[in-house]
Amino acid sequence: MWHVAQNYRSGELTVLDAPEPACRPGGVLVRTSYSLISTGTELMKVSEARMSLLAKARARPDQVRQVVDAVAQQGAVATYRKTRTRLDSWTPLGYSLSGVVVEVGAGVQGFEVGDRVAAAGNEFALHAEVNWVPRNLCVPVPDGVLPQHAAFATVGAIAMQGLRRGEVQLGETACVIGLGLVGQLLVRLLVHAGVHVVGVDTVEDRCRLAEDGGAAGCAGPDPEGVARLEGLLRASTQGRGADHVFLAAGGASNGPVELAARLARDRARVVDIGKTRLDLPWNAYYEKELDVRFSRSYGPGRYDDRYELDGVDYPAGYVRWTEHRNIECFLDLLAQGALDLGPLVSSIDPVTEAPQVYERLRVGGASGIGFLLEYPVSDDPVPSSPSAHPSARPSVRPDTRSGARPGTRRAGAGAVRLGFIGAGSHASALLLPGLAKDPTAELVRVATSRSLTSVNAQRAFGFASAGTDSREVLEDDSLDAVVIVTRHRTHADLVCAALESGKAVYVEKPLALTEDELSRVEETMVRTGNDRLMVGFNRRFAPLLCDLRRRFGPAEEPLSMRYLVNAGRLAAGSWYLDEAEGSRFLGEGGHFIDTLSAWAEDEPVQVVAQHGADGQEVSVLLRFSRGSLGTLTYATGGSHRFGKESLDVHGGGRSAHLDNFTRASTWTPRGHDVRRSRGGPDKGHRAAMAAFVTAVRTGAEMPIDPWSLLTTTRTTLTVAGVAP
Repeated sequence: MWHVAQNYRSGELTVLDAPEPACRPGGVLVRTSYSLISTGTELMKVSEARMSLLAKARARPDQVRQVVDAVAQQGAVATYRKTRTRLDSWTPLGYSLSGVVVEVGAGVQGFEVGDRVAAAGNEFALHAEVNWVPRNLCVPVPDGVLPQHAAFATVGAIAMQGLRRGEVQLGETACVIGLGLVGQLLVRLLVHAGVHVVGVDTVEDRCRLAEDGGAAGCAGPDPEGVARLEGLLRASTQGRGADHVFLAAGGASNGPVELAARLARDRARVVDIGKTRLDLPWNAYYEKELDVRFSRSYGPGRYDDRYELDGVDYPAGYVRWTEHRNIECFLDLLAQGALDLGPLVSSIDPVTEAPQVYERLRVGGASGIGFLLEYPVSDDPVPSSPSAHPSARPSVRPDTRSGARPGTRRAGAGAVRLGFIGAGSHASALLLPGLAKDPTAELVRVATSRSLTSVNAQRAFGFASAGTDSREVLEDDSLDAVVIVTRHRTHADLVCAALESGKAVYVEKPLALTEDELSRVEETMVRTGNDRLMVGFNRRFAPLLCDLRRRFGPAEEPLSMRYLVNAGRLAAGSWYLDEAEGSRFLGEGGHFIDTLSAWAEDEPVQVVAQHGADGQEVSVLLRFSRGSLGTLTYATGGSHRFGKESLDVHGGGRSAHLDNFTRASTWTPRGHDVRRSRGGPDKGHRAAMAAFVTAVRTGAEMPIDPWSLLTTTRTTLTVAGVAP
């Protein structure tokens, strides 16, 4: 399918031939008819991508701070790899479209194949032939609404949410500063609501377009234009000024916010909808006691994963106008003929010409505000390839390789043939770079739920094929092993399916989120005889830790071990906060329990855990079968500049200290020895994957005893409070 994408590092914009996305539970698959180019948000992104790295850093100081913090936690090398991977990859554009439903995901009601819909979301309603859209971001299009006009619905909802934030009333007066696409739609909505409207823009044609849409008068921000606007406001408000001023402009000038104070009445509302400079002139805003408000995108529900991804709606009695209901209302107004969008459609171009359209807009070679991309019409409403979300339990064929033990390679095979399910930032930064350079590994298939993610993985690491269907990986009998790097909730199901297909399996932690899931994995291993399983507990493979263990010596007597994890606080939007993915400790706690077990060369037999008041922090005491003790402190309140992990081990007259995988010290009867990592923290990701590939290639035992993986996971579940 055609998919418009941009490389943020180089600024290149192109139309890719990408695989169609999977139809995941909780949403629908939509074949796009028209998508709308945002001449504000998208052009800002396109222009930013063309900046130098220094200019990009100046434009996004928030991301620069994240990089600095990451260097302190992960080291310069790992941070550089992650940052470069993110920059040098295809990213999508678009967030407003209309199309036809071609598949309905599990758990979705109210949609049928063939329904005409409008869709929203900068991660979902993309400039692509086919998109997966969550149910709350997809709205049926009423009869009589042209698909070209329905594609405006998301931007219409942005304008509508701004109007609602202003709390306008019949007969009031409003001034709209900035008459781009959002401003034009806002003018028409205000007029329909019985509000007297004036407008401001530097472009004469936009002023006339707003007047054609019902504005009483529009002018530029120059002295003559402002004087005209003040005259209009005096005449319509008996000299009071505008009841509402809507800032729908963008840019670095502080002119709009200063002009708002000049045109507003005493105690008026100023609503910011666009992205403009907001250095409020204190005297002007204080003297009029202006009420400054912000309007957040399409409406309540935006940026709330529970609403957008999980489909949990807000009751209308508490939140009358959500983003879904705003889009629905805008479409209803179109159906009633209350809004005429015809004059706003400036051009309709084939999606294959998107780069040229963006370039004309960027250099000012195109006039107008409403630019649509048109997509090929398909005679077959059904997607051209099957789709499945990785969380589904695919039906896989059992291993049919003549007499082979499940999970072992075919005799005489060459490099280990690998399939990846999932290829996000973790896999792309820490697992795939090493495999791409390993002559004993061959990257054959990659499947991800998002089209561009699979395309980026194929482009960067040389996969032979890329797609969005996990079944294609699981059912490929030519593969020796499957690597699973998806969201936590999908791991157990995919592991079971991969084991049943007779392949070796490498899965990122956690192996399971519940005791039932873990029991199912164990039962599958026993029933199939396939125990060729490895979990990504990579710390035990870290070069500095391995060297420290060697210098410390074997665990010949009970040890006292202490592991401190300075996990830090999670960002508000982190997916770790999604209860469906398990708790934060459940997500990564197995790393540290496994490391203690590896050092003690033993398995824990007793565990005691105490959780902090917020449920995030936890202290754990582990007793091992041969008498060693391990304490694990998982703290979230520390400084983000302090190293994430430190380990202390004492026993047999010896001591060892590991400082965030950068510095390792031993104290033995022979003296004190200190060694450092040359390239920053190396937590063993590449070494763990190499050990797995070697085991698959040679038929040797798995690098970690599979039954130890079950014990570590069960211990982690106990600490997290989800297992007895």
